[in-house]
Amino acid sequence: MKLRRTARALLLASAATLAAGLTLGGCTSAPSGHATRTATSSSWKKGADAEESAAFMKVQVPQGATEVKGAVRVQPQENVYLLSFVTSEQAAEAITKDLHPDYPLAVEGPSSSSLSGDGFKHLGLTPPQELKSVRTTSACPPCVGDSRRSHIQGIEIHIGEVAGNRVRVYLAAY
Repeated sequence: MKLRRTARALLLASAATLAAGLTLGGCTSAPSGHATRTATSSSWKKGADAEESAAFMKVQVPQGATEVKGAVRVQPQENVYLLSFVTSEQAAEAITKDLHPDYPLAVEGPSSSSLSGDGFKHLGLTPPQELKSVRTTSACPPCVGDSRRSHIQGIEIHIGEVAGNRVRVYLAAY
C-alpha cells in the first residue's frame, strides 16, 4: 500500500513538474527585436490615423482625395492597418496597380469575410463586404518581390462606387 502511494505521489509530482515547465516555457522572452504581446483580444490603437496607415502600406493618398480615414487595430498576432478615402476612378486604379494585385479588380458581391472584419465601421463607414458591386482584389507584397512593402503580409483592396467617377477606396493590410 505504501509503495502504491509513493508511486502515485511520484507520478503526480512528475506531472506537476512537466506542467510547470510547459507553462514557464511559454513565458520566455522573445528574441531581440521582436515584441511580445500578451493581449488576447483586439483593440484600437489610440492616436492612429490615416497618415500612419498610409505610411505602413507605403501608399500615397491622392491629392484631392476626400473623407480620408484610417485606424490601426492591435491584435494578438499582428496589427491590421485600415485606410479609406474617396477619389477618382483613375487614381483608385493607379493605386491598385501600384500594389501589384494578385488578380484584376472584380465584382464579387457581398461577402461576410474580410481581413478588415467590421473595422471600417469603427471609421464610421459601411464595410466593403456589405456593399453591392464593390470591386475587390488582394496583394501579397512578399510574393511579388515588392521590396517597398516586404514588411506587409497581405493587402485587401476594395473599391466601391460613390457618385460620378468618384469611388471609395478601402485598404486593409497586415
